[in-house]
Amino acid sequence: MEAKLVALGVETFKIALLLALPGLLTGMFLGLAVSIFQATTQINEMTLSFIPKILGVVIVIVLTMPWMLNEMTDFATHVFNLMPSFVE
Repeated sequence: MEAKLVALGVETFKIALLLALPGLLTGMFLGLAVSIFQATTQINEMTLSFIPKILGVVIVIVLTMPWMLNEMTDFATHVFNLMPSFVE
């Protein structure tokens, strides 16, 4: 029983990381690109770093939304199918 719960917790963390990864990687790479651009041009405008990251993350989330929804639906179905085994 406890092993099933631990496995479900690990699977939950894995799916959360998998779903967050596209947005986080996009923000990281765009932040790095903007930082390099600011360092080479010596433009130290604070708002310059936020706008490209926000737009990039929103675009990636919109593009990956069908995949994310499919992954979440599969995981929720899996959890609901496991529920009877937890009630013993």
